Amino acid sequence: MKIKLFKSLAVLMVFLTGYVSAQTTETEPRDLFYDEQRVRENIALPYDYVSESDVYWHRRVWRVIDVKEKMNLPFRYEGLDWKNLSPFITTLRDAALSNEVTMYDDENFKRPLLAADVQKRGAGFDTIMMLDLDGNPTRDTVIEHPFNPNNVLHWRVKEDWFFNKKTSQMQVRIMGIAPLYFDEEAKIEYPLFWVYYPGVRNLLARAEVFNPKNDAQRWSFEDILEMRMFSSTIIKESNVFDRRIQEYATGIDALRESDRVKDDIFTYEHDLWSF
Repeated sequence: MKIKLFKSLAVLMVFLTGYVSAQTTETEPRDLFYDEQRVRENIALPYDYVSESDVYWHRRVWRVIDVKEKMNLPFRYEGLDWKNLSPFITTLRDAALSNEVTMYDDENFKRPLLAADVQKRGAGFDTIMMLDLDGNPTRDTVIEHPFNPNNVLHWRVKEDWFFNKKTSQMQVRIMGIAPLYFDEEAKIEYPLFWVYYPGVRNLLARAEVFNPKNDAQRWSFEDILEMRMFSSTIIKESNVFDRRIQEYATGIDALRESDRVKDDIFTYEHDLWSF
């Protein structure tokens, strides 16, 4: 009888020890009934090899993505983290500050930027002289202006359209992306940096994006860009004068010229299959 009682007490002690240990080691409740791993472990599918002889036709274009448009809202998220989802600029900027990726000062990727250079862009410090009650200067005070992701209102994209005669397909490859930052004081918009897109595809494949139709099938920024799930306006095509559309057309004429470039790409592929 004593042996059975001793065994029962021993089992109870083991159970209580495990329970107390579980209570003390679990520091944060899990706000989901399963562990999300799919997007965080994503790897971007490599592009097919394309040789020069495979390229029958090629045209480079530049376009702008407006984050205020409904279809482009995932690029923004109002600058707030929500359910581990971050704005596009936060994903890229944090990677640059941690030296995970290299940013460039130009769209040709010739002038790399240091992490300190990226950190200064869009942020800064002001020195203000403090005054006493009599209006006399006392000391200087440094006020920091942190980076505001909500000021990134547009994204500039450089991409190559080409007809692959090996696969008989019109294909597109994004080469570079630049966030356009709006300076509220100077009232101007300028590119913060350029990122070489083929080099950050794996990073973007692990950055989750909200899927309005299914919480269990989250997208990534790489999905959105590769599947062309965004709206944009073409602002330039490769030309002998290296001019943007806004340099020779304005207003409705600029929009028509943008549509003309887009139609030219579509029409070229269509005409190849005309009989």
